[in-house]
Amino acid sequence: MNNMNPKVDFYFDQNEKWQKEIEQLRLIALSCGLTEELKWGCPCYTHEGNNIVLIHVFKEYCAFLFFKGVLLSDADDILVIQTENVQAARQTRFTNVKEIVKLAPVLKSYIYEAIEVEKAGLQVKFKKVTEFAVAEEFQKKLDKNPSLKTAFDALTPGRQRAYLLHFSAPKQSKTRESRVEKCTPQILEGKGLND
Repeated sequence: MNNMNPKVDFYFDQNEKWQKEIEQLRLIALSCGLTEELKWGCPCYTHEGNNIVLIHVFKEYCAFLFFKGVLLSDADDILVIQTENVQAARQTRFTNVKEIVKLAPVLKSYIYEAIEVEKAGLQVKFKKVTEFAVAEEFQKKLDKNPSLKTAFDALTPGRQRAYLLHFSAPKQSKTRESRVEKCTPQILEGKGLND
């Protein structure tokens, strides 16, 4: 395939466990006329600058991640939500090459549908930050510290969401409290969770 991007080759060479599987996914993506790029350290396939699908690997499986998978019809019921907090993306997971080869025509149809979603300009309607739960420990801190509330409110919605999810994830109050304490200086500096 002449549209393989040499900057992405290392990803396929370094991954011994899923090498054959991800090479097959690569061929499928490229056969649909997508542009191969390296984003977030993974092979990402775009159409006219829009992210369509990404290949990534995990311990138990490798996957195609459709960026706007929630907008696809999923007629063959192959898309799964990675975690409960993912709003737009959906995965198709694989554990062997045979599964990929068998599903190749379906995967291509999903890619073509994803391209049409982009051409139509369809957007995912994300939950507003106000719809996310605020951990009690963080709310107490915000109530006691007006400058923290001002700094948090000034963050982008994506950064706010990341903190809210990070703070509310642990089951134990002690852990939630520890996360709030650790992240307070970052919030006051106007930084996101991963900045």
